[in-house]
Amino acid sequence: MRIALDAHGGDFGLKPNIEGAIMAAAQLPHEILLVGRDPEIREELRRLGAAPSDKLRIIHAQQVVEMGKEPVVECRSKPDSSLMVGAELVKDGKADAFISAGNSGAVMVASLLKLKRIPGIIRPAIAAPFPTLRGTTLLLDAGVNMDCKPWHLVQFAIMGSIFMQLRFNIDNPSVGLLSIGEEETKGNTLILETIPLMKNVGINFKGPVEGGDLPAGVTDVVVTDGFIGNVSLKVSEGLAKVIFKMLKEQIQRKFTYKIGALLMRKIFTDLRKKMNPDEYGGAPLLGVNGVVLICHGKTNPKAIFSAIKAAGDLAGYGLVEKIKKHMEQVKDQIAGEKAAPLPED
Repeated sequence: MRIALDAHGGDFGLKPNIEGAIMAAAQLPHEILLVGRDPEIREELRRLGAAPSDKLRIIHAQQVVEMGKEPVVECRSKPDSSLMVGAELVKDGKADAFISAGNSGAVMVASLLKLKRIPGIIRPAIAAPFPTLRGTTLLLDAGVNMDCKPWHLVQFAIMGSIFMQLRFNIDNPSVGLLSIGEEETKGNTLILETIPLMKNVGINFKGPVEGGDLPAGVTDVVVTDGFIGNVSLKVSEGLAKVIFKMLKEQIQRKFTYKIGALLMRKIFTDLRKKMNPDEYGGAPLLGVNGVVLICHGKTNPKAIFSAIKAAGDLAGYGLVEKIKKHMEQVKDQIAGEKAAPLPED
């Protein structure tokens, strides 16, 4: 597969992106296209003891989208940015997937402008893999759509189910709707109106789930709006860091605790790896007409490597085509629902 990587994306610029790409070129069969300012990328490659090759190519893009700027304005005013050029490579069939750790809103805008939506999809969603007691649960939307309507959540559920089948080889993934209780009579208007729709779109809908069911892995997919999804994700990430820090502080209190921790080192290492979001690489932007992964702004080389691997897998699985097929099957049920306007509308 040919994977386009936004070389300038993220809080730390070129370094983690280029290092991750070098790792991927050495260990994976994919061709990585480094999209960005050619002279700067060449200099960073030289500094890291590497050079352009058949598996590590440079695609020049003069402009860079800033992390803190307004996404639509940035993408419209910078058509030659690494974000816009990277998305266009997928549109033109010159790349099979696109990855960026840059401004997540701008990644979505660039993807919508260049790739458009999958036919029938009202709104795309960020799908974040979430480590749980049972393995991995997919949480979506993780931060794009702050205000949702019932059919938005239903489509998130459909796309999330297909992703889990392909990425994690789960047959007939179970789907939960994040709410304040397991009873179908609880929740706000959005939840109450979404529940009956979920039951008739060909997915394994298990009903409402509570916040505590997410880390427990009660269902394979958990669906919510982008506001609640993003808060849930960041609270969970913060809690995991605090627990590890508290545990470390307690171990330092006594010599006997240190001996016990030494004996349990393998357990701690495995647990830290399971909880590390870098193992998943990036979160796919589901619903656009191409494979796009969004990485955390504070990404590191390991996360970029994992994202390149995941992007190659998803492109090979035919993720977009499978979502198109399912949307075709339920198109009559969403007739009349208006898609959100594109940034150019």
